[in-house]
Amino acid sequence: MARTPLVSERIGQFFMGEDRLEYTEFGSGDRWVVLIHGQLMVRRMCQPLARALAAEGNHVITLDLLGHGRSDRPDDPMVYSIPAFGEQVLALLDHLGVDTAIVGGVSLGANVALEVADAAPERVQGLLVEMPVLDNAVEAAVGAYGPMMLAARHLPLSVRAVRAVTRPVPRGLVPFWAGIGLDICDQRPGSMAAILHGIVFGRLAPPSSRRRALDVPTMVVGHRSDPIHPAADAAMLAAEVPGAQFVQARSILEWRLTPERLDGLAADFVARCWQTRSGSAANRA
Repeated sequence: MARTPLVSERIGQFFMGEDRLEYTEFGSGDRWVVLIHGQLMVRRMCQPLARALAAEGNHVITLDLLGHGRSDRPDDPMVYSIPAFGEQVLALLDHLGVDTAIVGGVSLGANVALEVADAAPERVQGLLVEMPVLDNAVEAAVGAYGPMMLAARHLPLSVRAVRAVTRPVPRGLVPFWAGIGLDICDQRPGSMAAILHGIVFGRLAPPSSRRRALDVPTMVVGHRSDPIHPAADAAMLAAEVPGAQFVQARSILEWRLTPERLDGLAADFVARCWQTRSGSAANRA
């Protein structure tokens, strides 16, 4: 088993209006990377990659989006959407005084990263996205998340029961990814229904015409045998974004259980993004 890199870690928070959002910093320096979790997940799922990238000299931030993890969880569906999550990432950069960063994420986080690049391309040094949810995934996503939304709205006791059973389990006593699974079960019916409503009935991602206009270095990771995150969506995005790098994962579990290959590719991509910026700055001088 690979040894976990030892890097400094600090927890911080900021506010958007009355809403509090929490994040973790890994490492230090001015090579910034922001990593965003998946839907109904928590920032801790990004911890292994964050530590690996920080060990390579990067300053990595993981964020709990509104309604997730240790950030506030309002019950109003109007506050949840992919564009709104993108605004939260930009507010995080403002809070930290960061001009540009590499923005990455998995599933929901991948779509949020695309929104950030679409809304403020001058602030995105690169995109590192795994399992984007685009045109080929719409039917499967609605089929999976629609019943969850209805259960949270009309059968709230079911959500509370799952939370009551899983919340007391000490995360330190179970394997890391089992703990992430327990974290996913730690939902509140009102905010869960609101999140799913806001996402299912909102803009899923920038349209294809906007994705084709993106002018940032991009690495897209996809894998087979996952209907909600079909490889066709990842391959399509890689074909749309000029010069994007497409990486085929062996399975959805590779980056979870045997991450060395993909961690190395991600670290190389991040290094190239910052080298490109340094080279451009030198040329301007």
